[in-house]
Amino acid sequence: MPTIRKNLLQLLFSGAYLLRWNDKLRPVELQEIDKQAHKMLLACALWQENSRDMPAPERTALGQKIIEGGLFDYFYRCIITDIKPPVFYKIKENPEHYRQLTEYVLGRLEPVLAPLGPFWERMRAWHLEGAGEDSLDRRILTAAHLYASQWEFQIIRPLNGFDDEMDSIGQSFVERLNTLRGLRGMDSLLIPGTALARFANLCGQLRFQIRWTQAPRIPATSVLGHMFIVASLGYFFSLGVGACPARSVNNFFCGLFHDLPELLTRDIISPVKQSISSLPQLIKEYEEDELERRILGPLRKEGFGELVARIAYYLGLEVGSEFQECRREAGAVVAVDGFDELQRRYNRDEDDPKDGQLLKICDWLAAFLEAHSSIRNGVSSPHLVAAEARLKGKLNESRLEPVLQLEALLADFD
Repeated sequence: MPTIRKNLLQLLFSGAYLLRWNDKLRPVELQEIDKQAHKMLLACALWQENSRDMPAPERTALGQKIIEGGLFDYFYRCIITDIKPPVFYKIKENPEHYRQLTEYVLGRLEPVLAPLGPFWERMRAWHLEGAGEDSLDRRILTAAHLYASQWEFQIIRPLNGFDDEMDSIGQSFVERLNTLRGLRGMDSLLIPGTALARFANLCGQLRFQIRWTQAPRIPATSVLGHMFIVASLGYFFSLGVGACPARSVNNFFCGLFHDLPELLTRDIISPVKQSISSLPQLIKEYEEDELERRILGPLRKEGFGELVARIAYYLGLEVGSEFQECRREAGAVVAVDGFDELQRRYNRDEDDPKDGQLLKICDWLAAFLEAHSSIRNGVSSPHLVAAEARLKGKLNESRLEPVLQLEALLADFD
């Protein structure tokens, strides 16, 4: 069974420190973890479109390959972050040089990822064997990667007119994305103004929403980066509890989408939400109305009904909360009475199960990492210290602590 340790959490969080385009003039800091979240949101949309006609087991298997491939690439990039893309692509053209670089990267990652057992072995095979470069999962990930990178490029381009690299970089994005137009959904994604392009743009904007606005932190993580951390933790804990493939996939994407409504309302801190008894329900109703008006309705109108249904499932719209365990029965979404019942009775692909409590714990754990990291970096405040202690207490006292061994994990952070 995979073992979740402090060094894995630190590796996951390290993308919050890694700056992108750091040799260019930037209007805002662009962080690796935000780009990875944007990439995986787009990969989810492309997965849905390109697996429409697949049997459920094949569809789930493709989803798991996309998730793990995204994580494999992310961990690799955390090590090679200082290598500029043109240099990296040049290295990749020489099989021997690329193999040597990859062996070095895997050597750095092994102490952290080897405790994950089969996941680590699959990662080694992904990078060393390099088979199936034209496989559907890799093409989807490449398309999502290029789109998310191009989205960032469009932000910095107007400020870098003096830079003679900008034209060639821009043309390279266009050429490489055009080679992937064979994927379903790519034409819609690449045409400005379509519902899918607007959805992709809105997702990218979540990098501008900084969490904990009343408590300055280093690093100042965004809502988008937080979503990626929750998704990754959800996936690794799913492996840890022996979740079936469909449940593992659902948990990753639920974590990835869980704060999407904050695009419409901003990140409202808990004390404000609780200041008026009716405010949480009012916020939720507003979020759902705006989700329908700005995201789900337009996507449905342009033929992306299956994607809308999956987003609704991840957000728990049919059962009242993204943190409510649920499953599917005869096409309908049904609430499940807690983690224990889901684990005991519905941990099967045919039930399309999704966790709730487990993902809430991942949300708390990601917030704990954000507070703890800033305090250890020397940027603290009474609010941040109190939040770290409160989150640690909630995690240690949670009903799933014995299952997830949270107390032992958090003890490493003392």
